[in-house]
Amino acid sequence: MSRHVLAHFPLLLLSVLAVRASAQTPTAPVESLAVRLAGMSAVTGFEHAAGDTLLRLLPGSRRDGMGSIVRPSAAHRTLLACPLDEPGWIVGGVRSDGWLTVRRAPGPPVPLRDQQLEGARVTVFGRRGPVPAVIGVRSIHLTRGRADSATGPFTADSAILDIGAQSATEVERLGVGTLSVVTLAKRPHRYGNRLLAAPWAGRRAACAAVLQTALAHRADDVTVAFVAQHELSGRELAAVARRHGPFERTLVVDGQEGRSGELARAREPLSGSVAELGQVTRLMLPVRYAGSPVETVSLADLDHAVAEVARWLTGAAP
Repeated sequence: MSRHVLAHFPLLLLSVLAVRASAQTPTAPVESLAVRLAGMSAVTGFEHAAGDTLLRLLPGSRRDGMGSIVRPSAAHRTLLACPLDEPGWIVGGVRSDGWLTVRRAPGPPVPLRDQQLEGARVTVFGRRGPVPAVIGVRSIHLTRGRADSATGPFTADSAILDIGAQSATEVERLGVGTLSVVTLAKRPHRYGNRLLAAPWAGRRAACAAVLQTALAHRADDVTVAFVAQHELSGRELAAVARRHGPFERTLVVDGQEGRSGELARAREPLSGSVAELGQVTRLMLPVRYAGSPVETVSLADLDHAVAEVARWLTGAAP
């Protein structure tokens, strides 16, 4: 390389960086929130860590007795909510060789819930923080043709959890024990035309829409709630309304299997058992591969959801 080129190398480097920077499209705030929330785990009954993040992100919010994160209003007119929790697993027991057994966390059955765990990378949340781990599988080469080989589908009872420990003492040293939470490793992945893939990406994107709206619209008559333990029959939503309402109307934002570009909307009739919720409307973000490790949501649909929520807050029906 000539001295002339070397002399101008810093300017050339700055020019290249400037071109690259100008080619990048700034990430919308709600997209950043969706990616951040998609990296969090909040297994039913163990939402505390995710709740800590939301407490920092949403000024004026607080945690109620059931673990929901709520920013209350004085007017008690409108409730804007999204479910916070997700299905998952817990450590069932610790073996003397350092391996762990797995059990399902409380919640309704989810199709293929256990099968997606087979051979997967997972995270165990112990007393000293998250511990990376893997789920072991039986060797098909050593068990093929044996009378005692497993013939049914993989279940949580079949799982052996390996955190790299050689003994129960090492497991204890890592802060892991019975009832430690187990989730699929969260590695949010953006691909294609503004698509985001992660376990429960639709629900996390829905909460990002609620959070973005709450930050942008500081209406005094709107209570915002990220509802814990929703997977337990949805009863915590009604409990939030009883503690902070009653409300005239409620909007619940979530994700469900559907075609991209088609937000699902539904109004529910008033029910005596949840009268404190008022008129309930549900707005559902469409997702692909729902409930799988690669559940995918379109960030374009997320933009649409944010606009719809904002319209609903002004009194227009989504």
